[in-house]
Amino acid sequence: MDFTLSPELLDLKERTHKFINEIVIPAERRVPQDVSDWVELRGELQAAARTAGLFAPHIPKEFGGLGLNWRDCAVLFEEAGRSLLGPQALNCAAPDEGNMHMLEKIATPAQKERYLRPLAQGEIRSCFSMTEPDGAGADPNNLKTWAEPRGDQWVINGHKWFISGAIGASFSICMARTATGATMFLVNADNPGYRVIRKVPTLDVGWPGGHAEVEYVDCVVEQNAVLGAVGEGFEYAQVRLGPARLTHCMRWLGAARRALEYAIRYTRERESFGTTLSNHQGVQFMIADSEIEMHASRLMIWHAAYMLDKGEKARHETSMSKVFVAETVNRVIDRAVQLCGARGIADDWPVAALYREHRAFRIYDGPSEVHRGSIARRVYRRSAPK
Repeated sequence: MDFTLSPELLDLKERTHKFINEIVIPAERRVPQDVSDWVELRGELQAAARTAGLFAPHIPKEFGGLGLNWRDCAVLFEEAGRSLLGPQALNCAAPDEGNMHMLEKIATPAQKERYLRPLAQGEIRSCFSMTEPDGAGADPNNLKTWAEPRGDQWVINGHKWFISGAIGASFSICMARTATGATMFLVNADNPGYRVIRKVPTLDVGWPGGHAEVEYVDCVVEQNAVLGAVGEGFEYAQVRLGPARLTHCMRWLGAARRALEYAIRYTRERESFGTTLSNHQGVQFMIADSEIEMHASRLMIWHAAYMLDKGEKARHETSMSKVFVAETVNRVIDRAVQLCGARGIADDWPVAALYREHRAFRIYDGPSEVHRGSIARRVYRRSAPK
């Protein structure tokens, strides 16, 4: 594996860093309080990203993106992730980014034109409906939402919650159980059988569309709403979830970097016990541990991305990355809060917001404990006597 960044990628990296610092970070004070009121700010930042030539780095050029591979995306996504608004500006935020990838791999040409193209252009948002209050979650086999064929249509019934981005989304990709196995359906938000019940109050707040509770009540869709093949939903979910958990790592490593930047700045300036905090060994150890863990995280991300670029599923590698990077991001941001003292918990600085928004990373796309269990099972299978 070559760790060298090409001159073209270095240029994109530097331009993304400058764009985040000069355009995106100053816009953070305008983050809407209402999760449904993101249209203006999001559109403004995406227009600026287009002008800067940074829009949709992960999307094929035929759909208006830069067409970068996963390793190159890792570099840009980390830069974008230094601001909570950065992925929104570049149109590489969850859940849309994962949905775009899955649509590009699985959707029919007609579905790509109807759903992928406007999504890739930032004209609409989407959501992915799998998690259920008493069913599918970390264990998707508990899926209870049911879809049955009626003539040349399908009827979906089920209850979902913590559906990220659902409020204001133009369509949902719904995972439902059928007679032959889990199946994915494209459901338009204006379908009478699709209902957004409420926004679920959560610790993290800076997310367009929030995390919502939704219902499918006698929700009728046509045969052409099936995404991929009937009964193959769980397999398709891996097409989405493997890269998606890795892109979470890419973006949120950038957030950890931002928190560490503030900690370094503060400890350089703050005087205590006759010198600046930066001269105290206890502070230096915290900074060093954060730097070491972030470097290790970056290498894990790049290696998993390299494997995806080779066409491998990389389930083991993306799962290990998800655990290690999620734990690292939380530790780094927590240390930054501690190092910044009272300022670390004040909303005058973004460190508190970073802490609040990223605690859930250890839960999203599979809790760390679930991934550890999967990792261990694969290790045991690999080492089983022949």
